[in-house]
Amino acid sequence: MSEPFLPRRPSPMGGRKPTNADLPAFATPNPDAIDDVLPAPGTRLRMLIVGVNPGLWTAAVNGPFARPGNRFWPSLHRAGLTGHQIDASLGLSDDDARHLALRGIGITNLVGRATTRADELSKDELRAGGRRLVERLPQLRPDVVAVAGITAFRVAFDDRKAVLGEQDTTAIGGWPGGVRLWAVPQPSGLNAHENIDSLAAKWQTVWDAATDAASD
Repeated sequence: MSEPFLPRRPSPMGGRKPTNADLPAFATPNPDAIDDVLPAPGTRLRMLIVGVNPGLWTAAVNGPFARPGNRFWPSLHRAGLTGHQIDASLGLSDDDARHLALRGIGITNLVGRATTRADELSKDELRAGGRRLVERLPQLRPDVVAVAGITAFRVAFDDRKAVLGEQDTTAIGGWPGGVRLWAVPQPSGLNAHENIDSLAAKWQTVWDAATDAASD
């Protein structure tokens, strides 16, 4: 029986927790430092979550938002997007990849290169990431897209006045009709403006829109 999610590489750490000595090796120019988490063809993609780029821990284990302390997975669970709190700190298990696929949730990044901090990315990298995302949408066909990081969003889509929430896609060249777009906060613990509850409330708003689209 085929899986409802696309195949992913195992953790480079082989299930081991990365140490501080391990992490610098993952700060490379590799544009595919981590695999996307995407449903297999024929499985509906209700919500595509777009991170800015992988951190070094995330690249080390090939698991999205994997660094311990990141509020992504706790806030998704609190919002009801997942049926249990996923722990990707040692890598994303097949069971959890299956769970996300069956929920209709996919995860990718604007930029695939891993860095210690997102502010190490250049504006050109972010703009290229925005264009690449738009080019992929006709194939991925998500109901809604949520970009996690308002600062990166403004650069990637050349909209310095963008604020958190649903976006007007008419000014984004090539954006396909019928795909709604949100900017949501960066869930890293470095974002002191948010907590798990406030993040969960924003995820819930986007998920409600995805649910509405799925019922159309």
